[in-house]
Amino acid sequence: MKLVVIGFGQCGGRMADEFARLNGRARSYRGIEIITGAYAVNTDAADLSGLSTIRSDYKHRILIGGRKTGGHGVGKINELGAEVAREDSDKVIDAIRTTRHFAESDAFMLIAGAAGGTGSGALPVMTQLIKERHADKPVYNLIILPFEHEEQTEERTIYNSATCLKSASTVADAVIVIDNQRYIKKDASLRNNMAKINALIAEPFYNLLCAGEEKKRKHIGAKTLDAGDIMQTLVGWTVIGYGKSELPLIRLPFERRENFRKKSTETSMGVQAMDEAISELSLTCNPRDANRALYLLGAPANEMNMELVKELGDYLRDICPKAIIRNGDYPRERGVLAVTVILSELDTVQKVTTLYSESTTVIGEVQKKQQEIACKLRDIENAAKDIPSLL
Repeated sequence: MKLVVIGFGQCGGRMADEFARLNGRARSYRGIEIITGAYAVNTDAADLSGLSTIRSDYKHRILIGGRKTGGHGVGKINELGAEVAREDSDKVIDAIRTTRHFAESDAFMLIAGAAGGTGSGALPVMTQLIKERHADKPVYNLIILPFEHEEQTEERTIYNSATCLKSASTVADAVIVIDNQRYIKKDASLRNNMAKINALIAEPFYNLLCAGEEKKRKHIGAKTLDAGDIMQTLVGWTVIGYGKSELPLIRLPFERRENFRKKSTETSMGVQAMDEAISELSLTCNPRDANRALYLLGAPANEMNMELVKELGDYLRDICPKAIIRNGDYPRERGVLAVTVILSELDTVQKVTTLYSESTTVIGEVQKKQQEIACKLRDIENAAKDIPSLL
């Protein structure tokens, strides 16, 4: 599957940069392209300068709202982010048109942090506009939720997240939700933490996008998971997970492959990888709420067999009893048995519901504070009404 990736705001831009890096990895090690174009869109020029992989020309690093923000961001006001995105949307649309292999693209992936100003405001607006211009291609949103400490210390964070999620869910073909808190390493430096989190968020997409683009016969699976399968799976609220088990790189010459213990170990390692993928889903949810699901098994060709595939299918069926399940295999990995899982069309997403509920409370509290401030200002003005002015 080939994607056009567009990141909005600081968080979205860095994630788009990570997907561009994934594409470089696929090109170098597998000789295939999975990202036809990677773009970063921001109101802050400094954030655009901090990227490393996306090309540095103005067609790929797109500064919007320069007249209103002076290139210094929107200060977490996502209404302003939405306004400047609407006004400067032609910059993004024109840049997409110049994508060299745009005709080969299967879908759009628009990425943003839910808590920011530019990203959370621009994402739904640009999703709607791109869908209107390119109705033949699905538009997916990858939305990264804020850390817990951000929710607790900044009221605007909750409000931005709720409005972004609500708006995006009404226009995007699927919303892939990522909870930053699930990836945090508390003992790492801030720079290393962010870079590691971005890499962990992008990693599950690597095999998923590569599997259908393989050209070498020996790396094409017995059951290929192609763009069509992915597009039929991605609907509505979606989560993604990735797990792996290490395999021995060297086998002893006298080791018998048909040994029953060896076969049992292979199956248990596959189940272990699936279990890790489910436990490391991008957002905490109940798999039973999924109406569509998908899993991709990646491993050396001689490590995959029908029993393993059946075991993984039975495992997913047990935890997602009402889901339509698609699957595929990808004989590419070396020394690793990896499983990528997508759960989509979720009936219930507790984290999103909680953000919606909290945002209504926050709105009431903010309005109350504004009324109190206005009342105090009126008291000051009334106290000074008899004093002459020098103006």
